Amino acid sequence: MLRSFLIYLSKAAWAQKFITNWSFARNAASRFVAGDTVHDAIRVVRELNAKGINATLDQLGEHTSTAEEANAAADAIVQVLHEIDKAGVRANVSIKLTQIGMGLDEETCRQNLVRILEQAKQSRNFIRIDMEDTPYTDITLAMYNAMLARGFPSACVGVVQQAYLFRAEADLRALLQTGARIRLVKGAYNEPPEKAFAKKADTDSNYDLLAKHMIDASAAKENNALSPDGRTPPLVVIASHDDRRVDFARKHAEKVGLPKTAIEFQMLHGIRRDLQDALVKDGYPVRVYVPFGAEWYPYFMRRLAERPANIWFFVSNYFRK
Repeated sequence: MLRSFLIYLSKAAWAQKFITNWSFARNAASRFVAGDTVHDAIRVVRELNAKGINATLDQLGEHTSTAEEANAAADAIVQVLHEIDKAGVRANVSIKLTQIGMGLDEETCRQNLVRILEQAKQSRNFIRIDMEDTPYTDITLAMYNAMLARGFPSACVGVVQQAYLFRAEADLRALLQTGARIRLVKGAYNEPPEKAFAKKADTDSNYDLLAKHMIDASAAKENNALSPDGRTPPLVVIASHDDRRVDFARKHAEKVGLPKTAIEFQMLHGIRRDLQDALVKDGYPVRVYVPFGAEWYPYFMRRLAERPANIWFFVSNYFRK
């Protein structure tokens, strides 16, 4: 109930206007958001790199309402790739297709994605296409496959799978056939009961099953590891803050002989820093998802929806004022 309400608030314009006027809300969000500018984000990435942690940058924003906004968002993402090159940091970029025109005009989205991927290829960098809620699942996968058909390799572009969806196993098996670099997440949207598992235990069980499929597929392939420059991730990316999901993936990878460099663990900026440090110490690649930008509200509300501990952090900041 609480999770559903918070996800509703993440999309409600009246709530966004109300909450973003609270100074303590912006202060609390700073735990999860690196700052308003790409330079703020690069500073955070430098700090992570110094600890042996790679990063993926996400310029916040989704569901642009005009082609001009979508084109401007794509311009900004291209600039992020330039800034990564200029700074020489170990980072790649994550994007949402609704930010660059999906939902407005498929052709605008396609042209913007091609432009972004051309820059990524030129920069020898990597773009991860985030997965959004289910109205966009099919078109996201179709757009990803269209980019492969256009000649962009999996070393340049990857995609995400959400373990709480009933369809996830079939989608993942199809993606593995293409050699896709997949980030496996649980899922952070409020989906109807006919499309997603309602119980956490069922999502957790499916997550482990999908992780097993990914690890088994990667163990049978070459060129499956993190690139030396830290930009191109391995084929297997386990995005979770859950110790049990991480432990399952580690143990299965060890069982099938997958090298540590061929399994990357990803976490969100500001969450489970203890686990990040422990995995780095054990020799695993770790990448932190570093969001930045003025459009922090929807992202922040979804983080509150994911974990009660995040809500407590938010409330405790209020009473410190």
